[in-house]
Amino acid sequence: MAYTVNQAECANCEACVSECEAGAISEKDGAQWIDPVKCQDCGKCAEACPSEAIAQA
Repeated sequence: MAYTVNQAECANCEACVSECEAGAISEKDGAQWIDPVKCQDCGKCAEACPSEAIAQA
């Protein structure tokens, strides 16, 4: 079960990008996006997100 980004809540600050060891996070349409195939479900991105825009799907 991968993590997802609520596009409306994402501040595009990239705090999550540096925490993702799998390289699953990239920018898409002005916000961050998590590739569900690459996501390892570690939750580090959600912990790092200051706007709490990331949650487990």
